[in-house]
Amino acid sequence: MDWLQVIVLAIVQGVTEFLPVSSSAHLILVPVLTDWADQGLAFDVALHLGSLSAVVIYFRRDIIGMTTSWTRSLTTRQLDADAKLAWAVILGTIPVGLAGLAFKDTIETVLRSPVYIAAGLIVFGLLLSWADWRHKGERTEHQMNWKDVAVIGLFQAVALFPGTSRSGITMTAGLLMGLSREASARFSFLLSIPVIVLACGLETINLIQADVVVDWLAMAGGIVASGVSAYLCIHFFLEFINRIGMQPFVIYRIVLGVALLWIFY
Repeated sequence: MDWLQVIVLAIVQGVTEFLPVSSSAHLILVPVLTDWADQGLAFDVALHLGSLSAVVIYFRRDIIGMTTSWTRSLTTRQLDADAKLAWAVILGTIPVGLAGLAFKDTIETVLRSPVYIAAGLIVFGLLLSWADWRHKGERTEHQMNWKDVAVIGLFQAVALFPGTSRSGITMTAGLLMGLSREASARFSFLLSIPVIVLACGLETINLIQADVVVDWLAMAGGIVASGVSAYLCIHFFLEFINRIGMQPFVIYRIVLGVALLWIFY
């Protein structure tokens, strides 16, 4: 794998991981549209580690506060705002974890075609558009109730369908439940942490079992480029989301979905 492929894939992963446009769809499509060889499991793990580093660094103060309060809540059984948010992240991750274990084989084989990706981009893009158009909520992520957490967690499980976008579907659910755009995005980004950790863990186990040759220099470059692009994406998305809304991303999803159907169907 040459350095152009490394940098392009890393930036694509870093940017699309947190935008509501489906990172998995783009990582599947890049080799299809460029005729590059598949980047392989090891490099996918590296790119996800870069994205994970970015979100952890960006939300480091929130994570420290949540971890401290959550640990304290185990003994005091008292939930302050940070402890409640930490429990929300944990509980909201359960549905996607169970769905991933149940449908892993189907997701990795049957559903990875460009046609399914196009369908996911369009259908769930329209749902995001409707949720953003009708939303009137201004609650923050600290004001969620357990019903909000359950609904967002269930929606996140749907993101296993390629083209859906994990960040997109959780932001959609947050908007539907009355959260502000920024709160929907912030909770979506916090939810990504255990999901990426779990995904990297499973991929690492598969990598060890496969006993493949690893290009450590390319992996290091991918981690750095993915991390930097992901960090900048999070920063600017949260900076401008209340002004730009979700509709530009919806338009992009629909145009990309239609183009894929025209090319592959």
